[in-house]
Amino acid sequence: MNPRERLRPTTAADNHRCRARSNLIRWVGPSRRYPFACAVSQRRRDMALEMSYADEAPSTRPITVVLADDHAVVRSGLRMLLDSDPQFEVVAEAGDVESARRYVRGHRPAVLVLDLNMPGESSLEAIPALRKESPETHIVVLTMQEEPAFARRALAAGAIGYVIKEAAEEELVEAVRRAAAGELYLNPRLGARVASEPPPGPPDGLSEREVDVLRLIALGHTNAEIANHLFLSVRTVESHRAHIQRKLDLSSRAELVRYALDRGLVGSETPG
Repeated sequence: MNPRERLRPTTAADNHRCRARSNLIRWVGPSRRYPFACAVSQRRRDMALEMSYADEAPSTRPITVVLADDHAVVRSGLRMLLDSDPQFEVVAEAGDVESARRYVRGHRPAVLVLDLNMPGESSLEAIPALRKESPETHIVVLTMQEEPAFARRALAAGAIGYVIKEAAEEELVEAVRRAAAGELYLNPRLGARVASEPPPGPPDGLSEREVDVLRLIALGHTNAEIANHLFLSVRTVESHRAHIQRKLDLSSRAELVRYALDRGLVGSETPG
């Protein structure tokens, strides 16, 4: 048989398919060695379409959000605010930190809006664990606190946005949009204060890590809990604690707590 004849369609259906795909055959290039040029070109066309859809998907896919606040009324208001914009999709609501962590692990949202004052585990202290469990989820803190120290601590812990509750209606949408893009958002008024008030250095010769350990000691955490929060070994925490007590000439937990309170390392009230 003539090799050219093997390339000719043998049925009317084959003839129709090959004519319909003539442009694709030209894209693949004429080939006398491969009698299934139509099928090959179709597969390449499908792959190209899939790639083009994949490229377009991020711009059309909604930004998924988990809302975490212990007040149902607040969550409802935040949800209405985000639902009014088609680029957002609220996939879950949480009333405490434990539920927030569970929903983040389950949904892997683009953004978690996290209230700082909720029952159970400290929201601020949970931020590093949340970022470790779901690195693709960016965290926007929602709080009543307008002190630069709280903003610095939240951002240092891994948050990317800091929104004051009283300004949430004007700022939350922009904060979530920026967070989803990996961009920092800080309440403008608070941002000006943060820029104008440089952070205080570690007191009395303590290192930054020792200050972290002292703060957690003052908040009532055990050495094992501190090790877990700071991703250290228990022995390293014990070493830091010994250095702190030696530098400050303090021996009891009560003295360490009073020292931390007096120097503003922890608040007398829980942030929220």
